[in-house]
Amino acid sequence: MTKSSTQNDLIRYIYQEMTEYENEQFVHAMQKNPVLMQEYIDMLGTIDHLDRLILNPSEKIVRAIKRKAQSKGLEKV
Repeated sequence: MTKSSTQNDLIRYIYQEMTEYENEQFVHAMQKNPVLMQEYIDMLGTIDHLDRLILNPSEKIVRAIKRKAQSKGLEKV
């Protein structure tokens, strides 16, 4: 019986968390399954978009964190 691939497998493949054998099997599965290959390409695009995001907390949040740190005696944090 052939194991079906999951999104978890895609993530493990992308982040190189598979054994060499698993990696070979997954590449073979993607070559045989165009839907899986498209999911892989889509996930790479999503990761690229997330990597490009620049997230900054609002000034309101920064002030709240600083107030909380001061109230706990953690001003130097």
